[in-house]
Amino acid sequence: MAEQEKPVPHHPGPKDENHEIKGMLTYEDKVVQKIVGLALESVDGLLSIEGGFFSNLTGKLINTDDVTSGVDVEVGKTQVAVDLKVVTEYRKNVPDIYEKIKEVISKEVSTMTELEVVEVNVTVTDIKTKEQQKEDEVSLQDRVVNAAQTTGKFTSNQVDKVKEKVDDSTSQEPRVH
Repeated sequence: MAEQEKPVPHHPGPKDENHEIKGMLTYEDKVVQKIVGLALESVDGLLSIEGGFFSNLTGKLINTDDVTSGVDVEVGKTQVAVDLKVVTEYRKNVPDIYEKIKEVISKEVSTMTELEVVEVNVTVTDIKTKEQQKEDEVSLQDRVVNAAQTTGKFTSNQVDKVKEKVDDSTSQEPRVH
Protein backbone atom coordinates (compact mmCIF):
# COMPACT_ATOMS: atom_id res chain seq x y z
CA MET A 1 0.00 0.00 0.00
CA ALA A 2 1.48 3.33 -1.01
CA GLU A 3 1.48 6.22 1.42
CA GLN A 4 -0.27 9.36 0.30
CA GLU A 5 0.46 12.82 1.60
CA LYS A 6 -2.63 14.55 2.83
CA PRO A 7 -2.85 18.30 2.39
CA VAL A 8 -2.52 20.11 5.72
CA PRO A 9 -5.35 22.60 6.25
CA HIS A 10 -4.25 26.21 6.55
CA HIS A 11 -4.65 27.62 10.08
CA PRO A 12 -4.31 31.37 10.28
CA GLY A 13 -1.45 32.38 12.52
CA PRO A 14 -0.42 35.62 14.18
CA LYS A 15 1.21 36.84 10.95
CA ASP A 16 -1.95 36.32 8.90
CA GLU A 17 -3.37 39.82 8.41
CA ASN A 18 -6.91 38.60 7.74
CA HIS A 19 -7.11 36.75 11.07
CA GLU A 20 -9.16 38.44 13.76
CA ILE A 21 -9.55 37.06 17.28
CA LYS A 22 -13.14 37.30 18.32
CA GLY A 23 -14.34 37.84 21.86
CA MET A 24 -15.45 40.48 24.28
CA LEU A 25 -14.02 42.08 27.39
CA THR A 26 -16.54 42.73 30.15
CA TYR A 27 -16.28 43.82 33.78
CA GLU A 28 -18.43 42.65 36.65
CA ASP A 29 -19.94 45.44 38.75
CA LYS A 30 -17.79 44.46 41.75
CA VAL A 31 -14.59 45.17 39.77
CA VAL A 32 -15.67 48.73 38.96
CA GLN A 33 -16.98 49.14 42.53
CA LYS A 34 -13.54 48.20 43.85
CA ILE A 35 -11.76 50.63 41.52
CA VAL A 36 -14.12 53.41 42.68
CA GLY A 37 -13.77 52.50 46.37
CA LEU A 38 -9.96 52.45 46.24
CA ALA A 39 -9.81 55.66 44.20
CA LEU A 40 -11.95 57.52 46.73
CA GLU A 41 -9.51 56.94 49.60
CA SER A 42 -7.40 59.79 48.20
CA VAL A 43 -10.16 62.44 48.24
CA ASP A 44 -9.49 65.10 50.88
CA GLY A 45 -12.57 65.96 52.93
CA LEU A 46 -14.29 62.64 52.26
CA LEU A 47 -14.43 60.79 55.59
CA SER A 48 -16.33 57.67 54.63
CA ILE A 49 -18.68 55.97 52.25
CA GLU A 50 -21.89 54.75 53.86
CA GLY A 51 -21.33 51.17 54.96
CA GLY A 52 -17.54 51.44 55.05
CA PHE A 53 -14.82 53.55 56.64
CA PHE A 54 -11.48 54.49 55.19
CA SER A 55 -8.41 53.35 57.06
CA ASN A 56 -6.32 56.51 56.84
CA LEU A 57 -7.73 58.47 59.78
CA THR A 58 -6.73 56.47 62.84
CA GLY A 59 -4.36 54.01 61.24
CA LYS A 60 -6.71 51.17 62.12
CA LEU A 61 -8.12 49.00 59.39
CA ILE A 62 -11.86 49.43 59.55
CA ASN A 63 -14.00 47.46 57.12
CA THR A 64 -11.36 47.90 54.43
CA ASP A 65 -11.67 44.35 53.17
CA ASP A 66 -14.76 45.52 51.35
CA VAL A 67 -14.06 48.87 49.72
CA THR A 68 -17.14 48.30 47.57
CA SER A 69 -19.52 48.85 50.50
CA GLY A 70 -21.62 51.95 49.83
CA VAL A 71 -20.61 52.07 46.16
CA ASP A 72 -23.32 51.21 43.62
CA VAL A 73 -22.44 51.04 39.94
CA GLU A 74 -24.16 50.25 36.70
CA VAL A 75 -21.70 48.90 34.15
CA GLY A 76 -22.57 48.81 30.45
CA LYS A 77 -20.47 47.77 27.48
CA THR A 78 -18.76 51.15 27.17
CA GLN A 79 -20.10 53.29 30.02
CA VAL A 80 -20.41 53.37 33.80
CA ALA A 81 -22.76 55.16 36.20
CA VAL A 82 -21.86 55.48 39.91
CA ASP A 83 -24.02 56.19 42.99
CA LEU A 84 -22.46 56.94 46.39
CA LYS A 85 -23.63 57.85 49.88
CA VAL A 86 -20.88 59.66 51.75
CA VAL A 87 -19.89 61.41 54.95
CA THR A 88 -17.87 64.59 54.41
CA GLU A 89 -15.65 66.56 56.71
CA TYR A 90 -17.02 69.58 58.57
CA ARG A 91 -15.79 72.95 57.24
CA LYS A 92 -14.79 71.50 53.86
CA ASN A 93 -16.45 72.73 50.68
CA VAL A 94 -18.80 69.91 49.67
CA PRO A 95 -19.16 70.95 45.98
CA ASP A 96 -15.32 70.88 45.72
CA ILE A 97 -15.31 67.38 47.25
CA TYR A 98 -17.98 66.33 44.74
CA GLU A 99 -15.88 67.65 41.82
CA LYS A 100 -12.81 65.79 43.12
CA ILE A 101 -14.86 62.59 43.53
CA LYS A 102 -16.04 62.83 39.89
CA GLU A 103 -12.51 63.56 38.66
CA VAL A 104 -10.86 60.69 40.58
CA ILE A 105 -13.54 58.15 39.65
CA SER A 106 -13.51 59.12 35.97
CA LYS A 107 -9.71 59.02 35.76
CA GLU A 108 -9.24 55.68 37.55
CA VAL A 109 -12.09 53.85 35.83
CA SER A 110 -11.02 55.14 32.42
CA THR A 111 -7.33 54.36 32.98
CA MET A 112 -7.97 50.81 34.14
CA THR A 113 -10.94 49.79 31.99
CA GLU A 114 -11.28 52.35 29.18
CA LEU A 115 -14.95 52.64 30.19
CA GLU A 116 -16.46 56.12 30.14
CA VAL A 117 -17.96 57.38 33.41
CA VAL A 118 -21.13 59.16 32.33
CA GLU A 119 -22.78 59.77 35.70
CA VAL A 120 -21.68 60.17 39.32
CA ASN A 121 -24.43 60.73 41.89
CA VAL A 122 -23.35 61.56 45.43
CA THR A 123 -25.69 61.83 48.41
CA VAL A 124 -24.13 63.41 51.50
CA THR A 125 -25.67 61.55 54.46
CA ASP A 126 -23.67 63.26 57.24
CA ILE A 127 -20.99 65.85 57.97
CA LYS A 128 -18.54 65.24 60.83
CA THR A 129 -15.30 66.57 62.19
CA LYS A 130 -12.27 64.30 61.90
CA GLU A 131 -12.42 63.85 65.69
CA GLN A 132 -16.04 62.65 65.53
CA GLN A 133 -15.12 60.27 62.71
CA LYS A 134 -12.18 58.89 64.71
CA GLU A 135 -14.45 58.30 67.71
CA ASP A 136 -16.94 56.47 65.51
CA GLU A 137 -14.16 54.37 63.99
CA VAL A 138 -12.66 53.52 67.37
CA SER A 139 -16.03 52.50 68.78
CA LEU A 140 -16.70 50.35 65.71
CA GLN A 141 -13.22 48.82 65.93
CA ASP A 142 -13.68 48.16 69.64
CA ARG A 143 -17.03 46.44 69.01
CA VAL A 144 -15.43 44.23 66.34
CA VAL A 145 -12.46 43.35 68.58
CA ASN A 146 -14.72 42.70 71.59
CA ALA A 147 -16.96 40.42 69.52
CA ALA A 148 -13.94 38.49 68.27
CA GLN A 149 -12.51 38.14 71.78
CA THR A 150 -15.88 37.02 73.21
CA THR A 151 -16.27 34.45 70.44
CA GLY A 152 -12.72 33.21 71.05
CA LYS A 153 -13.31 32.81 74.80
CA PHE A 154 -16.63 31.03 74.22
CA THR A 155 -15.02 28.63 71.73
CA SER A 156 -12.13 27.95 74.12
CA ASN A 157 -14.56 27.19 76.98
CA GLN A 158 -16.55 24.82 74.78
CA VAL A 159 -13.37 22.97 73.75
CA ASP A 160 -12.40 22.63 77.43
CA LYS A 161 -15.84 21.15 78.24
CA VAL A 162 -15.52 18.63 75.42
CA LYS A 163 -12.05 17.62 76.64
CA GLU A 164 -13.41 17.08 80.16
CA LYS A 165 -16.23 14.88 78.85
CA VAL A 166 -13.79 12.85 76.74
CA ASP A 167 -11.45 12.45 79.73
CA ASP A 168 -14.37 11.38 81.98
CA SER A 169 -15.64 8.79 79.52
CA THR A 170 -12.21 7.28 78.82
CA SER A 171 -11.33 6.81 82.49
CA GLN A 172 -14.41 4.67 83.28
CA GLU A 173 -14.47 0.88 83.07
CA PRO A 174 -15.77 -0.36 79.76
CA ARG A 175 -19.54 -0.90 79.87
CA VAL A 176 -19.45 -3.87 77.52
CA HIS A 177 -17.16 -6.90 77.85
